[in-house]
Amino acid sequence: MQIIKTAVAAALATLALSASAMTPIQDTELSTVSGQDGVSIAANLNIKMDSFVYTDTDALDANGMGGGSVSFNGIKVQGLIAASIDILSKNSFLAAAGAAGVTNPGTFYNPASGGDVVQIAIPADVQVAAGKLLNISVDAIKMGNNAASFGSVAMNQVDLRGTQVWIWAH
Repeated sequence: MQIIKTAVAAALATLALSASAMTPIQDTELSTVSGQDGVSIAANLNIKMDSFVYTDTDALDANGMGGGSVSFNGIKVQGLIAASIDILSKNSFLAAAGAAGVTNPGTFYNPASGGDVVQIAIPADVQVAAGKLLNISVDAIKMGNNAASFGSVAMNQVDLRGTQVWIWAH
């Protein structure tokens, strides 16, 4: 009886191990698998930054010029953004770059030996509610330690739809 139990346990263990074995899958096979073609990212941004300060570290010259700083205070980025991440083959990348208006990709990418390219794209057809595109603002721009402000800056309804970014190794 003990031998039968041991044999059954060994058979079940073998079956479990073979069922969970990983096997390689080719890109052509992977492309037919639903849900495995790229990655999508969506974000409702609400970024706030107290300040961005630029400081000139040059020593003062004979005229008292040099040094100083400028600060951008109360920086905000708000709105919706959606992007997809895909891997493009060399030929797909060259076609996408050509469609984007690149007339000579050889100036930055080697068409003869270049490989796959990562594409981050903000789809042109993403539907965004009115007033929900990106808004970027700076509440105050100040020089040095002065309390007075030059004013504020705002970029409203920044529409990045249709943007493509490509990344590759070289």
